[in-house]
Amino acid sequence: MKKKLAWIPNTLTLGNLTLGFVSILVASEYNVDHPNPIGLFSLSGFLIILAALFDGFDGMAARALDATTELGADLDSLADLTTFGIAPGVLMYQMVFHQFKIDFFSIEDLFPVGMLIAALFPICAAYRLARFNVDSDPKSFTGLPSPVAGVIVGIFPLAFSVLPVPVSISITFFILVALLMVSTIRYSKPQVAIRGNFTWGKLGIVITGLLVLLTAIGTERWPWVLYVVLFLYVFSGIVSFIIHTIQELKV
Repeated sequence: MKKKLAWIPNTLTLGNLTLGFVSILVASEYNVDHPNPIGLFSLSGFLIILAALFDGFDGMAARALDATTELGADLDSLADLTTFGIAPGVLMYQMVFHQFKIDFFSIEDLFPVGMLIAALFPICAAYRLARFNVDSDPKSFTGLPSPVAGVIVGIFPLAFSVLPVPVSISITFFILVALLMVSTIRYSKPQVAIRGNFTWGKLGIVITGLLVLLTAIGTERWPWVLYVVLFLYVFSGIVSFIIHTIQELKV
């Protein structure tokens, strides 16, 4: 029965992979003569965000159906690498980093420095996912989860479609998010908190939060609402890490 039902979460995982691949293709359509590059980048980023929903639901479906398998776990890692590692790297390269090239062998603009910067994201995502597969804590994540990192980059063109961001800030932002994935900072697993010690109060908080988010989605500010939620999650891990480090130094 377990293997017979495994196709359901695996289908959701493949949906995640498909959306990530399409996001890459959409971002790759950009060229300097394209009439609406912001539209392309926004669609590419939105597909990454949508893929994150599939990534969340596949695990929920596997646990609910008691259909967790090693095949499904490996498939999930491959899908996450594509969607939350490669796709964000391609998106940011097409948006920002494609302009960074230097002369090499006396040939103008031969060496693509921007490609090397963009490659940092899939490199960190791959290492993060491999580390998770061989050594994971059931109660917390080590390093920023790759879906969270990918969505943070995916929101970028949606949140800043009108307000231009300096290139230096974009590069710093991109590199920091990538490095957080391979850091040793501990991040909580929200799904564990929801599954364990369930109360109606927790359910009410979750429902209220979803209603607020859905209301925000009806406006143009929903990317900012999502950004605030994600940055609170990111900084919660950083603050906990700093407090834990200070406590160890005192001891």
